[in-house]
Amino acid sequence: MKRLAAGFAVLALLGAGCGSAKQAETVPGGDPDRGKELIVGYGCGGCHTISGVDGADGRVGPELDDIARRRYIAGQLENTPENLAHWIMDPKAVDPNTVMPDLGVTRPESRHIAAYLYGRT
Repeated sequence: MKRLAAGFAVLALLGAGCGSAKQAETVPGGDPDRGKELIVGYGCGGCHTISGVDGADGRVGPELDDIARRRYIAGQLENTPENLAHWIMDPKAVDPNTVMPDLGVTRPESRHIAAYLYGRT
């Protein structure tokens, strides 16, 4: 019985970090090319490493490659296109203690950025 319980615990831990990959086209209203431009314009690479974005080699925030495969955003939100866009647009609403700044990203811009990040799998 203890082996069975231990086996389920291991499976639960393995599944906790794995989400299904979300493709850019699943972000309603999102344009990945525009998202890349916005990532550069807002200076996201100063804090994050993002492959495909010149100069995006920051080490303050998490690396953003394969974000579509993660289970949670900011350790709190289920990883969905809407939640990622919400986090990008208003991180303090999700976690008042986050060091991620509110950059004034608009809702449409957050969808473009999410579309780019989800396409980086």
